[in-house]
Amino acid sequence: QNDSVVAGGGAIEMELSKYLRDYSRTIPGKQQLLIGAYAKALEIIPRQLCDNAGFNATNILNKLRAKHAQVGAACG
Repeated sequence: QNDSVVAGGGAIEMELSKYLRDYSRTIPGKQQLLIGAYAKALEIIPRQLCDNAGFNATNILNKLRAKHAQVGAACG
């Protein structure tokens, strides 16, 4: 099974999710929860791409989060 992370599909959604998660930590109250939920919802797109390809979505999304934290927006 190939579970490598490459540039492309889901990269924009993962980067937006990262940005919104980071931003939500700076906001107090219920708005923080709403923004965090929206950030999580954006990850559905790369998760569905993984599922459709037959990959383990949990492992790949963890790798994607790590890559976006280190490298940047191109990984998907």
